[in-house]
Amino acid sequence: MAASSAPDTHTQLLKTPLYDLHVELGARMVPFAGYSMPVQYPAGLMAEHKHTRDAAGLFDISHMGQLRLVGPDAAAAFETLMPVDVIDLPAGKQRYGLLLNDEGGILDDLMFFNEGHGSIFVIVNGACKVADIAHIQQKIGARCEVQPLPDHALLALQGPQAAATLARLSPGIERFVFMTGGAVQIGGIPAFVTRSGYTGEDGFEISVAGKDADALARLLLAQPEVKPIGLGARNSLRLEAGLCLYGNDIDTTTTPVEASLNWAMQKVRRAGGAREGGFPGAAKILAQLAATTAGAAGHTDHDTLKRKRVGLVALERIPVRDRTLLQSFEGQDIGIVTSGLLGPTADRCIAMGYVATAFSEPGTRVQAIVRGKPVPMEVSTMPFVPTRYYRG
Repeated sequence: MAASSAPDTHTQLLKTPLYDLHVELGARMVPFAGYSMPVQYPAGLMAEHKHTRDAAGLFDISHMGQLRLVGPDAAAAFETLMPVDVIDLPAGKQRYGLLLNDEGGILDDLMFFNEGHGSIFVIVNGACKVADIAHIQQKIGARCEVQPLPDHALLALQGPQAAATLARLSPGIERFVFMTGGAVQIGGIPAFVTRSGYTGEDGFEISVAGKDADALARLLLAQPEVKPIGLGARNSLRLEAGLCLYGNDIDTTTTPVEASLNWAMQKVRRAGGAREGGFPGAAKILAQLAATTAGAAGHTDHDTLKRKRVGLVALERIPVRDRTLLQSFEGQDIGIVTSGLLGPTADRCIAMGYVATAFSEPGTRVQAIVRGKPVPMEVSTMPFVPTRYYRG
């Protein structure tokens, strides 16, 4: 997701079904992905971040795009657009995917769920949804039915008390584990739920008809564990979890391998796999994967894989923001920060960004140039805060 460049006047922005509720709750509304969205509520970003880590936070993510791909050939067709195993995903399970252009650049990152019976439910980023749906329709619309769901809202309930809270309203929902889900009733409201999210915490994403969104949000907010959370805390939570923000950390100029998303590409689609390649940019991406394999043996091919996304921790308590230049201690330009802030839970100044492959090993020291002055940083593994997904 990327912030919209629209003027800061809400009359020119789209509104989610929860817009009036946000205003009622005192949210500060900002332009984001073409929508007027809550960046924070009166409690403030730090309190919202901490509440999500300690209890349960409710997020409005209805700006995101929802669609279904329907038909007996839907999985095979969708697999041609991504370096991901779609065909073998069991019914009732969800997976992370990467929509690619012909150069192997990332058009969008997304989540998809096998509903069974030839139906795949897909969630894409808000700023990309119009282009994504057009791209999918143009590429595979002859092989399956592409059904946009513009009348659906999307909520996320995240935090260590999310499961107990939701089970009170929808008994049996606790049976779901991370990256599974299904159709449920929440306080009598029909919804489609997956146990997943963008915070590193246990939690759920809830697709619901737009007409029911306000009633569902109010029902959830009436629970003692739940408070509303804005985009500001959503950003700090996802960065502590080491998760990418589309438009900042990944985009059409980055490949999955450069973005350190190798884990999202299953063996069946890699060199030697049963369905090797067959996705946009396959030759380039498979060559970069081979370069990382060589790196594991101690001799990375830096010509094939020139840069990598890494985690970074500032060695001084100075936040390093996105677009900050990264240099070696010899003054060589080696990369750039794509996201950075003071992590409220990590209690450190953390960031992620791209560095030349030679500087990508954890423990490597680099420096960020902040207002003309060098700030020492160390390449770090991610996540910065341990994730707490429920895997059963």
